[in-house]
Amino acid sequence: MNKTAIKNFAVWARRKLISEITYKAGLIGINEKGISQPLSISTGNIQFFDIGTGNPNEISDHEIKQRNALVKRIKEKESTSDYKTAFQFVIEEVAYTWFNRLIAIRFMEVNDYLPSRIRVLSSETLGKSEPDMVTKPFDTDMVFSTYETDRIMKLKQENKLDELFRMLFIKQCNKLNEVLPELFERTADYTELLLTISFTDSDGIVSHLVNDITEEDFTEAVEIIGWMYQYYNEERKNEVINIYKGTVKKEDIPAATQLFTTDWVVRYMVDNSLGRYWIERNPQSKLQEKLEYFVTSKKEQIQYIDEKITPEDLTFFDPCMGSGHILVYAFDVLMEIYRESGYVDRDAAKEIVENNLFGLDIDNRAFQLAYFAMMMKARSYDRRFLTREIEPNVSTIIETNTIAKFTCEGVTNDKEQNDIGEYLIRAYKDAKEIGSLLPIEKYDFKAFTEYLNSLTLSGQLTLESDYWVEGTLPEMKKIVKQAVMMSDKYAVVCTNPPYMNKLEGQLKKFVIEEYKPYKGDLFSVFMYKNFDYCKPDGYSAFMTPFVWMFIKTYEQLREFVIRQKSITTLVQMEYSAFEEATVPICSFVLKNGKESEKGLFFKLSDFKGGMEVQKQKVLEALSNKECGYFYETASLNFTKIPNSPIAFSVNESTFSLFQDTFISTFGETREGMATANNDLFLRLWFEVDRNRIGLNYKDGEMTQKSTMKWFPYNKGGDFRKWYGNDEYVVNWENDGQAIMNFKDEKTGRIRSHNYNLDYIFQEGITWTALSSGNFGARYSKQGKLADSKGSMLYLHNTKNTNYALAFLNSAVSSHILKVTSQTLDFKPGRISELPMKIEDNFFEMITSLSRDAVTISKNDWDSFEVSWDFERHSLLNGPTMQSSYENWENECNNRFYQLKANEEELNRIFNNIYGLQGELTPEVGDKEVTVRRADLQRDIKSFISYAVGCMFGRYSLDVDGLAYAGGNWDDSIYSTVIPNADNCILITDEEYFGDDIVGLFTEFVKGVYGSETLEENLDFIAKALGNKGNNSREVIRNYFVKDFYKDHLKTYQKRPIYWLYDSGKQDGFKALVYMHRYSADTTGIVRVDYLHKMQKIYASEIDRMIDMTENSNNTREIAQAEKRKEKLVKQLKETKEYDEKIAHLAISRVAIDLDDGVKVNYEKVQTGQDGKKLVVLGKI
Repeated sequence: MNKTAIKNFAVWARRKLISEITYKAGLIGINEKGISQPLSISTGNIQFFDIGTGNPNEISDHEIKQRNALVKRIKEKESTSDYKTAFQFVIEEVAYTWFNRLIAIRFMEVNDYLPSRIRVLSSETLGKSEPDMVTKPFDTDMVFSTYETDRIMKLKQENKLDELFRMLFIKQCNKLNEVLPELFERTADYTELLLTISFTDSDGIVSHLVNDITEEDFTEAVEIIGWMYQYYNEERKNEVINIYKGTVKKEDIPAATQLFTTDWVVRYMVDNSLGRYWIERNPQSKLQEKLEYFVTSKKEQIQYIDEKITPEDLTFFDPCMGSGHILVYAFDVLMEIYRESGYVDRDAAKEIVENNLFGLDIDNRAFQLAYFAMMMKARSYDRRFLTREIEPNVSTIIETNTIAKFTCEGVTNDKEQNDIGEYLIRAYKDAKEIGSLLPIEKYDFKAFTEYLNSLTLSGQLTLESDYWVEGTLPEMKKIVKQAVMMSDKYAVVCTNPPYMNKLEGQLKKFVIEEYKPYKGDLFSVFMYKNFDYCKPDGYSAFMTPFVWMFIKTYEQLREFVIRQKSITTLVQMEYSAFEEATVPICSFVLKNGKESEKGLFFKLSDFKGGMEVQKQKVLEALSNKECGYFYETASLNFTKIPNSPIAFSVNESTFSLFQDTFISTFGETREGMATANNDLFLRLWFEVDRNRIGLNYKDGEMTQKSTMKWFPYNKGGDFRKWYGNDEYVVNWENDGQAIMNFKDEKTGRIRSHNYNLDYIFQEGITWTALSSGNFGARYSKQGKLADSKGSMLYLHNTKNTNYALAFLNSAVSSHILKVTSQTLDFKPGRISELPMKIEDNFFEMITSLSRDAVTISKNDWDSFEVSWDFERHSLLNGPTMQSSYENWENECNNRFYQLKANEEELNRIFNNIYGLQGELTPEVGDKEVTVRRADLQRDIKSFISYAVGCMFGRYSLDVDGLAYAGGNWDDSIYSTVIPNADNCILITDEEYFGDDIVGLFTEFVKGVYGSETLEENLDFIAKALGNKGNNSREVIRNYFVKDFYKDHLKTYQKRPIYWLYDSGKQDGFKALVYMHRYSADTTGIVRVDYLHKMQKIYASEIDRMIDMTENSNNTREIAQAEKRKEKLVKQLKETKEYDEKIAHLAISRVAIDLDDGVKVNYEKVQTGQDGKKLVVLGKI
């Protein structure tokens, strides 16, 4: 099946249909701004509408009735929303109605299921574009009136084949109403009025449907209907998620939560729920041989149940059926069961539809397709099924928000039955939002249905009674059908429930009131609720995100499942396997009762490559249970681990670890602070004035006495162990006064929280809360605060800090976290529950190795300029650039291998302490050692960055560490390299000035290594950079022009401290300034002293090129001069246009405040006094 083609078509078709339907609505005076009245020249039979062309559009007779119906529908929807939302909803409704019908007809014609056997959208004749229905309309099963017959003949004669096609298509849809009434409702309404359809338009929906998707895809299975549904909704789903970024409005819940279930997962769920329920009660059944995904224990044993059942007893319910994929496969399994019970396919199909399969969904689109899929599946087993007037037990959930009461004077006269009607109206309030989660009491709904069917008007006709019979009564008949399903119990409940954890409105209120312990997500609520639909010892099957297996949010759900139910089988898939969603998933079957048998589990975490790979690995495990990733585990084992994670792959030795002391025995874990506005309160440390950063403060009292504003802040960061990721500072001026008084403007409530005032500034251990890989703990020395993403462990006795750090970075800790934190979300509670025990015999050795690891890691971190403890560049350590690099490479290697040796020794010790030496290897992979190896290109670029820092005075070759990063300038600390006086360094693509950035860099290299080795050093640098150029200086120049700023942005995390004045793509003008030296005059200096100088250079060079072309006799020289002149002309033009922008800003004389950080200041200096934004700096 070509899913790409299906997706492309479905996404395009939705846009196309909505666009064309919106246009047609506009022609009759209806758009998203409102509903226009007909023009005054209109009559009772003809209405005219102004469409802005001078010639009004007209409609007549039945079209006026259709328009009235459209207006009525929009106003009905507007009563529960606003007009624009109502208009968009109805347009979307019409679009998907026609989309569903088109897909259904295409499926039926390809599979030869149309009653007439005449193709509607295409032709059986290869290469013929005209549909067979148009060619031979009188061979179809449609009955034409004399008027219609004459019209068909006339349209054929006039060659108006698209008009004929539209007429026949609508009539065919009305004809199909006889056999598929829920999908092909009578179209003599507004949907017909808004339909635009053509088979001759090569860019029309019919042409794309017929030509873009192969017929083989339609004949493979009804599965294509599900993919069409998913992809049709995908664009809207993405819009909804991006719009709300959290809670989702009622009308958008279907779009936000729809997700098609992969075919093999459907088979796994149904085989092990429906199939298992039958096999356990029928020992002689051969069904197991036909179920590809049926799971048994390693001993191939099945626990049989002494209970006699018939196929009719196998009731199967999907409360979130979507497009019916699960129901359709369940149909196939049931057919096998009926066959082995002696039924012929025709009779079995009838029984299955009437007695076995049930489904609900809040989305009418899904219902239509599920209904169609069920009918097509039945048709595949019984060619006359569509004529048997059998309706499947599937329904869209209807709500009663627009029905005030059930009783109606002169119509309803049975109090007992009326009470049931009133109950249903109360029960189904907001049902479109809450769906099948609603609890429905059991009543005699059969008698109530008979009562509804008996109701007729008696006595005097009134407006109320007429409306009730025409409107309320049909709705009540649908409502009682869904009530019957929602009040029943089923042998099997199987679904892929909605995934949504940001609820609002009535849904949020309902979930909190009815399912508070399980409110983490809608899927978890369904996991609990579905047992209400399930018979005792029945099965409940799911595909859901796998977070419920591990994280604390779902602990009560796990306890409920483990202690009161049974996990029969479960597949935990690889983290990113499910391509259709951004969540890791699992699929499983739960038994509604306790089971003595062990659960059967598959752990596919190591197998990347999508759902096809997952499928193959499950099949491999089923054929070889000793594969290494198939497990049999008793659920009660899970309760031995804190929070009861579904840790099925854990062996007894690991379970036994949780009987000793825990991290919480020795210290307190704390989730860090939530500032409520990181843009306001956090900075990367290099953004602000270094003199305003307070390091090594021991408590809040010291901060109050100081003049400091910014203090170190642990905020997680990349995977790194032992030490590092010291990047952020937080505004804790006056002991956090601003943060702790940061209020919501509307409510007045304090927004920030989790200050941990009893622990701030204390030394401890920090880690990154959410990781994309392994866990890494780091020493956090005195003087820091912590973020919610950089949680902390504070030891009761600080002498245990290095021991605890060593344990957290050990293979033992990693092994346990893979069990307890498989979602890679390392919350403080999870860390506190790690079973740490302190062995006195190994304490000194562990502490010493750990302390050494911290020192090694700190030395590595401080070797790079993003550390606030950085002193001198590492390539200043040798007589030449090459020798310096070799020395640096040796230093890095020594550091790397020493740290690796320390970690492996610690692993050996902890493996022995915990008795896991036979299970865990002490070896540490190179990727797990988080200090850096030498990297020639990276390190040369780093050296260049340091050189630029020296040119600006950020660093000095005469002092260690930062020389200037705000505060008072001190000339006395610069002698070897004198910083640029203007705080502006030109970057030019050719050598125009000796003091441009290449000239200054050359002088810097000469100053560091001497003039004797200058060319050697420049060559070494150029070779490492790898840029284009005929010599080393050209290579270095091209690096500065093309790549330096990009590298700077990467190093400084898009918060550059060197700002690039950049005129554009022609590289006409580029100049760097140092943010910490920026003043209100900087832009003016850049413009007058540097930009204008470049313009003069370009003008002079252009004149020189012109002179060369006029006076040279060398053809090649003339061609080169012409080419260079063209480039110079473009550059001069670009600089003049740039001058207009920068002049406006220079006049504004905008100053900056370093406390505001790069993001604010970058915008500020590019905004004039008039508020006009003018982009003059390089994009960040």
